[in-house]
Amino acid sequence: MKTEQIHRLFLNVGHTLDHLCMLIFATAAALALNTEWSLSYAELIPYATPGFVAFGLFALPAGWLADRWSREGLMVIFFIGLGAASVACAFAQTPMQIGIGLFCLGFFAAIYHPVGIGLLLSTPGKTGMRVAINGVWGNMGVAVAALLTGYLIDSQGWRFAFWLPGVFSIATGILYWQMIVRQPVAINNKETKEARSSNNPTLEFDQHLFKQVILVVMLTTALGGLVFQSTTFALPKVLDERVTSVTTSATLIGWIAFFVFAMGSMGQLIVGYLVDKYSPRPVFMGVALLQVIFFAGMLPANGWLAIIMATGFMLAAFGQIPINDVLVGRVARSEWRSRILALRYTITITVMASSIPLIAWIHATRGFNALFLLLCLTAVLIFMCTITLPRFTTATPIKATA
Repeated sequence: MKTEQIHRLFLNVGHTLDHLCMLIFATAAALALNTEWSLSYAELIPYATPGFVAFGLFALPAGWLADRWSREGLMVIFFIGLGAASVACAFAQTPMQIGIGLFCLGFFAAIYHPVGIGLLLSTPGKTGMRVAINGVWGNMGVAVAALLTGYLIDSQGWRFAFWLPGVFSIATGILYWQMIVRQPVAINNKETKEARSSNNPTLEFDQHLFKQVILVVMLTTALGGLVFQSTTFALPKVLDERVTSVTTSATLIGWIAFFVFAMGSMGQLIVGYLVDKYSPRPVFMGVALLQVIFFAGMLPANGWLAIIMATGFMLAAFGQIPINDVLVGRVARSEWRSRILALRYTITITVMASSIPLIAWIHATRGFNALFLLLCLTAVLIFMCTITLPRFTTATPIKATA
C-alpha cells in the first residue's frame, strides 16, 4: 500500500473516531445515565453543550494553524488528545465532571474537519468520491456510537464505551506519528501544495459568483448543521420512543440505529458520484427535497414505518454533507481551503451546539413531532438556497481565483 493510501486510511479512521467519540454521550444519556444519575433525558443533554461549543469554536483556529504550521502534526494532536479526553469521560462521577470531559473531547475533535478534510482535498483525483468515502467512515462513527454504547450498556456499562475508543484513538495517533509524520516518504506540506496547484485546479469565478457560492455554502451549512445534529443526536431516543412495538432492548435499539446510520451513509457515496459527474446544483436540490419528504413522513410514523422514514431522512441528511465540501474545493484556492473549511465547520458545530438545548426543550414540551416539523421547514429553506447556485460542472484546468 502506498504512503498516500495509508495516509488516507488514517484520515478515514480519524473521521470515524471523531464522530464516534462525540456521540457516545447521546446514547448513554438516553439509555443509561438517566437511571444511574436520576436525571431525565432533557436534564442530561445540556451537559453535552460545552463539548459541541468547543467542537465549533476551536475549528477556526485549528484551520488557521494548519495553514501555517503542519496539518500532519495537528492530526497527531487530534488522535492522542481525543483519546485522552474520551478516557477521562469514562471516569466521570457527576454530570458536571462529564460535561468538563465532553468539553475537552470537543476541543480536540474540532481539529479533524478543517485539517483532515483539507488534507483530502489537497491530493489529486475526484474530490467528490474521495470526500464521500471519507464521509461514510464518519457516518460509521455515528452508527457505531449508538451500536457500541447500546451493547456495552447491556454488557459492560457505559464507561467502557468511552474508554475503548479512547485507547484505540491514542494508539492510532502513535501509529500515525510513526508511519506518516516521522517517515521521510510521508506526504509533506511542500509536496501537498504542489499537488494542489498542479493537479486539483479550481473553477474560475468572478468575485460576485465566488461570494454567491460561498454564501450558499455557509447558509446551507448552518441549516444543515441543525438537521445533522438533530437527527444524529436524537435518533437513539426517537427510536426508543417510536419502535416500542418492535423492541425495548437497548442492544436492539443500538442495532437499529446502526442500521439506519449505515444505510443513510450510502447517501454520501451516491451524492459523491453524482457531483463528480453532474453540476452540484440539481443534486443539492434533489437532496433537499428528499429531506422534506422524509421529515414530513416521520410525523405519524411508529414501529417499522418509523425505521423506514428514519432511514430515508438519514440518507438525505448524510447525502448533503459532501456537496458543500466539494463546492469549497472547486471555488477556493488551496491556501485558503483550510480556513474556509474551518469557518464552515465552525458554523456547523456552533449550530449543532445550540441544537442540543433546543432538542431538550422541544422533547420536554412538545415531543419529537414538533422537532420533525421544524426539520421539514429547515429542509425547505435549504432547497430555496440551492436554487441560487450557479450551474457549473466538474473543474477544468483553468486559472484559479481567490
